[in-house]
Amino acid sequence: MTVVEIVRPGMSTTVQDWPGRIGYWQVGVPPSGPMDDLSFRLANLAVGNDEGAAGFEATMGGPALSFDTDTWVCVAGAPSPVTVGGVSRPMWQPILVPAGEVLDIGMVAGPGLRIAIAIAGGIGAETYLGSASTFTLGKFGGHEGRTLQVGDKLRVAGAAAGPRRRIGADEQPALTTRWDLAVTVGPHSAPEFFTPADIETLYNTDYEVHFNSDRTGVRLIGPKPEWARPDGGEAGLHPSNIHDNAYSVGSLDFTGDTPILLGPDGPSLGGFVCPVTVTTADRWKLGQLAPGATVRFVPVRAEHAAPAAEFGSARRASTPAVISAGGDEDGGVLGRGTTSDGDTDITYRRTGDDNILVEYGDMRLDLALRARVHALHYALSEQSIAGLIDLTPGVRSLQVKFDPARVSQRSVADLLAETESALPPAQQLVVPSRTVRLPLSWDDPSTREAIQRYMHGVRSDAPWCPWNIEFIRRMNGLDSVDDVHRIVYDAEYLVLGLGDVYLGAPVATPLDPRHRLVTTKYNPARTWTPENAVGIGGAYLCIYGMEGPGGYQFVGRTTQVWNHRHPERAGGFEPEHPWLLRFFDRISWYPVSAEELADLRADVAAGRGSIEITEGEFSLAQHERFLADNAADIGAKRDKMELARAGERERWAAAGEFATASKEPV
Repeated sequence: MTVVEIVRPGMSTTVQDWPGRIGYWQVGVPPSGPMDDLSFRLANLAVGNDEGAAGFEATMGGPALSFDTDTWVCVAGAPSPVTVGGVSRPMWQPILVPAGEVLDIGMVAGPGLRIAIAIAGGIGAETYLGSASTFTLGKFGGHEGRTLQVGDKLRVAGAAAGPRRRIGADEQPALTTRWDLAVTVGPHSAPEFFTPADIETLYNTDYEVHFNSDRTGVRLIGPKPEWARPDGGEAGLHPSNIHDNAYSVGSLDFTGDTPILLGPDGPSLGGFVCPVTVTTADRWKLGQLAPGATVRFVPVRAEHAAPAAEFGSARRASTPAVISAGGDEDGGVLGRGTTSDGDTDITYRRTGDDNILVEYGDMRLDLALRARVHALHYALSEQSIAGLIDLTPGVRSLQVKFDPARVSQRSVADLLAETESALPPAQQLVVPSRTVRLPLSWDDPSTREAIQRYMHGVRSDAPWCPWNIEFIRRMNGLDSVDDVHRIVYDAEYLVLGLGDVYLGAPVATPLDPRHRLVTTKYNPARTWTPENAVGIGGAYLCIYGMEGPGGYQFVGRTTQVWNHRHPERAGGFEPEHPWLLRFFDRISWYPVSAEELADLRADVAAGRGSIEITEGEFSLAQHERFLADNAADIGAKRDKMELARAGERERWAAAGEFATASKEPV
């Protein structure tokens, strides 16, 4: 068995495989995998591996490796100096590294950012949820869930099955500092969300790649949109805010006024609009977008998108320019319809050439719409349709991911319409609904720290600073912060989606509308949020599944909702099931101190302790009777809250808040 030793780890070098961790998008697990999948797959082919075999991907600078037996390797991606035993060797072709010699890959010396290293036989990393890919934010996959370190030793999985070959110039991807990205329009474009002028600006602007970019997303610097609407309503006060729906890798996500291209470690669910999506064949380019490079979005028709599964001239990756006769002129809308009972409108939206987003009803929070989503999700799951990869529900939507090499977008759209026509009325929905009692450390010190970091490193003059809870009070016209405390602890939150900010993180809303505190989200977003912080954005509550960026207004912190280390022992978790919560669970809170929470979190991490869970069910018909019985009081409290938000919006306008909010992080 060949052993690879890390002599020098390089920069952010991780184990990846392709296509990564597939099938867990609906619970907030990203695919990970190589960010430049094209270079990575070609490197594997060069040494005779299957194109998806586990290898290394490094950023900006490569590693130095030694082997205990003679080993074939290939280095691909961004141009970098490669030596074996101090002798220069070429990229893009198999090279033999004698036992005991050092393969040394230096800093990136030309355009691009990432380096792929394939080893004949592939890296023998342990798989997790079906993949060896490293997801460093989640601390799993690859080698101990982290970047490589000096002295690490990894084994080679076996012998390569295929012949070795050189990667020709017509197959190698063209790297540059001025990038064209082929995009399809949708899911959220003009005229509903952006103005036609916004979309024209989008296609005619050279956006600059911001230094604060990584595998979760590539942040861009560019003009602020005009926006086609004043705000997002219950989803949040900024016009970029929407009721949470699934994202696609490669979508251009406007978090407030900041555009971010979502990467393979990005979130699966969120509440921001995405006007265009990079085609599957061009997503490899995201891995080579270096800080300071420019990006131009080129619209193409989805049906004309190059096949991502092919190499060489068919994919056109060796040509830096994207040749296009224009994009689809439908605003990203593939079609419209109505539910089988005729009560609810349906919109079928394009998300790249490999996803369709099915949206129900108007842009509002209505649990009857979530019931329709559930019915469609269940019906599609029961059919086991070839070519369908992921089904990810949002608040009022279902994203259907498919393999465009196996099934066309049009045939998937037809299938969705046919399946929908056979669904029962939403009012018949009765589903299992457990009540899960969780501890909440109110205004936890970790959330205070996150606010301070934001003020020092991103934006000091935001109206939600220095105390998010006071901002929530003001936004909802409450008399004191004690009222915010009372409402949060009195509420029972229904889980509508998972993975809102990764790893089983719930997006939930109070069953009683009188408990729905509505806020806007941070703009720009935070760069750091503590694991399991609890926040409110729009009318929704979220528990952050892990550390990372975020935009919800903090109320406190709780225990883990994801436990991949000891799910078989941690109370409330199930074996081989690292996420705690399920769709339609009900979350209720009980108060604990910050010190008590620290002890509880340690217990969960170690596989000890227990969580109080009570079985039950949710009936939409019963819930609608509750709403009808309490309609007058619900309406009065909602009117008071909306009046307070209108006043807050007027103060923002007078102070130029929406202009201020577009500032780039510093």
